[in-house]
Amino acid sequence: MARMRVLLVDDEEELVSTLEERLALRDIDVEYVLSGDQALNRIKEKDYDIVLLDVMMPGMNGMDVLVNIRRLRPETQIILLTGLSDAKDCENSLKHGAFDYIVKPVRIDTLIQKMHEAMRCGK
Repeated sequence: MARMRVLLVDDEEELVSTLEERLALRDIDVEYVLSGDQALNRIKEKDYDIVLLDVMMPGMNGMDVLVNIRRLRPETQIILLTGLSDAKDCENSLKHGAFDYIVKPVRIDTLIQKMHEAMRCGK
């Protein structure tokens, strides 16, 4: 079975570098970028199975990135990560094609479970 390919998108470098390490230890092929613009550039260059996407970032926010990824790579599963729990944001993200919405701090086991669910739905 091929390794899961994941792109992490978050402006908190410490968070994404830690998540990258923890996911790599679980045999997941993971890269990270620190902005929405960088994410879209990377998505244009490479296929990912899953994008883990922060909602609140400076510049292009997560919802804008979500809409653009859907347009560029509709088959890519997107899981939004946020520090705020807002039912309206959750509903809006799902309406725009996100697979799920997880509130930070993220438990690694919960995140990996959601990623596997997203992979099953994406096939």
